[in-house]
Amino acid sequence: MFTHGCDGFYLRAESANGADTRAGPAFRIMAQDEQTVTIASMKLLHRLRHALLVVIVALCAPAAGQPVATVVLVLGDSISAGYGLAKGEGWVDLLATRLRQDGYRERVVNASISGDTTAGARARLPALLHELHPAIVVIELGGNDALRGGNLQATRANLDAIVVAVQAAHAKPLIVGMKVPPNYGAAYARTFEGLFADVAKARRTALVPYAFEGFGDDLSQFQADRVHPTAAAQPRILASVWPVLVPLLARK
Repeated sequence: MFTHGCDGFYLRAESANGADTRAGPAFRIMAQDEQTVTIASMKLLHRLRHALLVVIVALCAPAAGQPVATVVLVLGDSISAGYGLAKGEGWVDLLATRLRQDGYRERVVNASISGDTTAGARARLPALLHELHPAIVVIELGGNDALRGGNLQATRANLDAIVVAVQAAHAKPLIVGMKVPPNYGAAYARTFEGLFADVAKARRTALVPYAFEGFGDDLSQFQADRVHPTAAAQPRILASVWPVLVPLLARK
C-alpha cells in the first residue's frame, strides 16, 4: 500500500504477521516469505513512484497565483536590535506589525546586532543574502563607527560596498542616515552626516536622511545613556522609515 506526505512518500507492505513495514525513498521492499521481487514488478513500482511524485508535488506546491512572502532584511546595530527595550517594542517589530496590518505580504527579518559596525555588517552580509534572498535590505549602520571615532572614509567605503552587494543580489537597498553629537567637532559631524547621502546618490538608492528626525535633540526620548531611543520613540523612527520604504514594497 502507498502512503504519502509533503516530506516524501513510501511503500508500505504487510508482512505475514500483519505488521506494517515502511520502506524509504530507495523503495526497500520486504516481500512475504522473502521472495525476490521480479524485474517486471520493479518496473511497475518505478512507474507508480513517478506518478505519485507528480501528484505529491502538485498537492504540496502553492496554488497558482498565491502570493509568496518576500523578505525585508534589516541590517543594523543596536538602534534596530532594540537595545534596552522589551520584546516587540523596537521599531523593526513595529514595522513587521504595520506590514501585516496594512496587508503587505513582505515579512521582516531583523539581522541587527548591538555594537555592530559597517565593517562587521559588510563581512556577514553575503551569508545573509545567500540564505534569505531578500527583496529589500534596510541598512541602519554607521553610528558605532562614529562613536568610536573611526575613519569616515572607511565607513563610507563599507557602506558603499554593502549597497553594491545588495544590488548585485537583485535586492533594493534603503539607507537610514544617522548623526553624531556636536562634541565630535563640526567637521567630523558634517562629514559623517553627509556620507549617507553621498552613497545614496552615487548608487541611486532610497535614503532616510535621519533616523531620529524630529526628536534627535530631545533627551526625554532617549534612555539614560543618551544614545538609544526609548520605547516611546520607536514609532517615530518607524514614521521616518515608512514613507521611504513603501514605494519599494510589492503591490498589495
